[in-house]
Amino acid sequence: MPEELSESDRRADRGLLARDRRRAKKSADQDGADSDTADAGASETGEAGNGAASGGSQADPNESGAAKTDLVNLRLWAHHLRKRVPWELRRKDSDTVVDGATAGAKSDGPAAATAAEGAEDTAATSGEATRSTATAEAAEDTADEVSEEGGGGLIRRRGRVAQADPVTDVKAREREAGVDELFPFGRPGRPLTRNHPFVFGFYGALGVLAAYMLVQAFTNARSVIILIVVALFLAVGLNPGVEALERIGVSRRWSVLLVFLALVGFFVGFGFAIVPPLSEQTTAIIHNLTSGHGYLEQLQNNPKLQDLDKRYHLLEKARSALESKDLGTRAANGVVGVGQIVVSGVFSALTVLILTLYFLSSLPSITGFMYRLAPRSRRARVALLGDEILARIGGYVAGNLLISLIAGVTSYIFLLIVGVPYALALALLVAITDLIPLVGATIGAVFVTGLSFFSGLWVGIATAIYFVIYQQVENYIVQPRVMKRSVDVQPAVTIIAALIGGALLGVIGALLAIPAAAAVALILREVVMPRQEES
Repeated sequence: MPEELSESDRRADRGLLARDRRRAKKSADQDGADSDTADAGASETGEAGNGAASGGSQADPNESGAAKTDLVNLRLWAHHLRKRVPWELRRKDSDTVVDGATAGAKSDGPAAATAAEGAEDTAATSGEATRSTATAEAAEDTADEVSEEGGGGLIRRRGRVAQADPVTDVKAREREAGVDELFPFGRPGRPLTRNHPFVFGFYGALGVLAAYMLVQAFTNARSVIILIVVALFLAVGLNPGVEALERIGVSRRWSVLLVFLALVGFFVGFGFAIVPPLSEQTTAIIHNLTSGHGYLEQLQNNPKLQDLDKRYHLLEKARSALESKDLGTRAANGVVGVGQIVVSGVFSALTVLILTLYFLSSLPSITGFMYRLAPRSRRARVALLGDEILARIGGYVAGNLLISLIAGVTSYIFLLIVGVPYALALALLVAITDLIPLVGATIGAVFVTGLSFFSGLWVGIATAIYFVIYQQVENYIVQPRVMKRSVDVQPAVTIIAALIGGALLGVIGALLAIPAAAAVALILREVVMPRQEES
């Protein structure tokens, strides 16, 4: 016996049962109109069915009531099962039955036999319709009784039955959700497609949030990111030396150690060689700038400067600024600021060296991990492109250091020849500024040329001529030969990349922007353009 349905379920199905009754009556009327014989048979069978229904209603009231309740429960249970079957399948089954009856009628030869069989079928249909009618009426009566007794959950409004609100009614909520043993929280709906507005809006908002968080994280960790990028570029630049040692039979570990020790030894030796004379010459420059017979005294005795002083009182303003009470405070703050800069610079240098060592030792594993992120079918091509990009970046770093070294050495030799004081400090300044793309060499040349004029007019002119000639030689002879394989980028792209890198990360960004632009150009030439040609 099926499980007894709730009162709200029976009340909700009242309209559906009435609809089935009307459809059964209509089907019986249509079948009775086919032939007079069928009408007669249908009428007799219908009366028999009505008699049976009447007889059933005259039985014992208690037994009749229990049977009626069981019949209604069975009918409602069957109706709920039928609702779980897709409408297309039920319609297909009914159409199959009708088509089978029609085909059977056409296949019979004699008209008398056809009429007899049609009468029997019609009578059976009419009887079934009558029984369905009686059952539906019984279900309606039972539903009325239940409704009169206070069947909860349903409301009658203007002759229509309204279902309970699933928000407030727990049973209605479970019924509409399709709660059963397999789905204790209801049957899941169909998944949302990518074109659904909710999905599109969700992913759009998620992308905006992720972009905002990335920008904030980059802004807060900018100094650390700069150190990591510099160390990574140095490791890539030193990797060709490590690979050269590996080709002659030295293991990777010892190759990394030897290259790193050579780098540290170079910086230590360079520091010991240059710090003492650089300190002396820097002190002498400052003394000559501030002493009574130094550069400022020469500027003070200059006729043009004296004329400007008469007009704008420059010396009085400078003297009042030097005699100001806040000068000591500003000087102390300046000393503290310089100390902080020195400590920060030392810490950054040590951090870069340590990160460079780690990156250099684990560079093959890092590149291997990145290559495995590509699909297996394209991994070989990605590895070839990645190796080429790393080789170009390493070549650029090494080539840029070599060009800077050439600029510093040649400038030191020239300044010694012409007799410019503090040649070592000025040559180091030229080498450092030459690392900056596009404008670095010009900045160093202008500064050194300006100081050389204090040694004499012709010395200053000769220094200016030297830097002009050297810039042409470096730009058209040295740099193309050193960078011929490393950076193959158009001059306009180089300028734009350096400007963007400088705006983002300062001098470090300008240094790293050119190899990054070269890598992007390689990817465009080897990946994007061939696809465009094939399309």
